[in-house]
Amino acid sequence: MTFDPNARIDSSRVSRSSGGRGKGIAVGGGLGGIVLVVITLLLGGDPSSVIGQLGGGESASPEQGVGTIENCETGTDANANVDCRVTATVNSLDQVWDAELATQTGVAYQQPEVRVFTGSVDTGCGNATSDVGPFYCPADSTAYFDTGFFQVLVDQFGSSGGPLAQEYVVAHEFGHHIQNQLGDIGRAQADPNGPESGAVRTELQADCYAGIWANYADDLPAPGSSEPLLEPLTEQDVSDALSAASSVGDDRIQQASTGRVNPEGWTHGSSEQRQAWFSAGYRTGQVAACNTYDASDLNNPSSVR
Repeated sequence: MTFDPNARIDSSRVSRSSGGRGKGIAVGGGLGGIVLVVITLLLGGDPSSVIGQLGGGESASPEQGVGTIENCETGTDANANVDCRVTATVNSLDQVWDAELATQTGVAYQQPEVRVFTGSVDTGCGNATSDVGPFYCPADSTAYFDTGFFQVLVDQFGSSGGPLAQEYVVAHEFGHHIQNQLGDIGRAQADPNGPESGAVRTELQADCYAGIWANYADDLPAPGSSEPLLEPLTEQDVSDALSAASSVGDDRIQQASTGRVNPEGWTHGSSEQRQAWFSAGYRTGQVAACNTYDASDLNNPSSVR
């Protein structure tokens, strides 16, 4: 997926933090980092200790400052620069959820904060390094991205490097924000591990919400324009998103790291499930279709009761 080169971007929606260098991104954070953070917050624990565990136990370096994303003005910038691509994706997500959340659920959309960082960042859930990967912190309603993770998806997890693969990651973290608004995010604490766990259902629902965004993203006109911010999705775009979802499936990660698959240790869902739930959101565009908590078969999104 590419952005309309002439579309205008609101770069004020995303801030950038500068801090010390982390030691890289490790499996265990990223798209699932929300789960342990939420559980710790709800149980009254110290979220910074959980983020430290996800990041290999190292403390983040002191943050140097917060600024704006620079030189992001048009879709051309978003097509060429990853920070601008995140920013433009955030603009698009705001459009979609502002239009659809209240219409479908009666809850008015509230924009989350978005922070791009390199190396380390101070959050409402504690200090984090790049080891954690992208994550959403419910304590400060902020999505955090070290954009180096996008290359890790390609190099370590075998994902496509296409634009929609990156935009899917942003949309997934916004999915956690939607869960936070709807009061569902705490359901991850019901049981944190296993193929039917609340943790897995929470992650799969965020995948489904990412698919809802993709359903509407190329139809809504950009602010001040009659044309959408994003150009029409192609089959390759959808394939890129599915590739990213598949690459971070628990079964695929376990097989690569240990040589075997243990569903009782799952926190994200299988590669097939993550693709299926993204596709359900993309196909229907409906929040009701993403009710993973009432699905009798997580392999089959149509089993939602």
